[in-house]
Amino acid sequence: MSLGGLTVFALALASPLVATEARAEFRVCNGTQNLVGVAIGYRAKEGWITEGWWQVPATTCATLIEGELQSRYYYLYAEDAARGGRWTGNVNMCVAENEFKITGVQDCFARGFQRMGFKEYDTGRQGSWMVQLSDTPGTQEGQN
Repeated sequence: MSLGGLTVFALALASPLVATEARAEFRVCNGTQNLVGVAIGYRAKEGWITEGWWQVPATTCATLIEGELQSRYYYLYAEDAARGGRWTGNVNMCVAENEFKITGVQDCFARGFQRMGFKEYDTGRQGSWMVQLSDTPGTQEGQN
């Protein structure tokens, strides 16, 4: 598969966790063969927040938010550490090169941050959510 630019084709399956799962959380599972860096964005009492980086090794999952989800919408951005591919969307938010927690999504560059496009996930107010990242061509979303 050709990387052709900055984007790796991604299959992003977003689904509520099975009802038998006792823990509420937002998880990202890396279905690729490479390390992936992940950042999340969400709306909180103090405004828009972006946090990162979670390093998610190949074929593993990471919990980005523990406990019952407080928002309906969450935003995700991820980068393949080895191949440089990205999972992106059209919602611009701020990120930093190293570990970060940033309040606000305006004036990213002026505040010393980078601006990246995050993909929106509508959890439908589910208490838990999981996103599966893959380098399979095409983009699909589904709920179970």
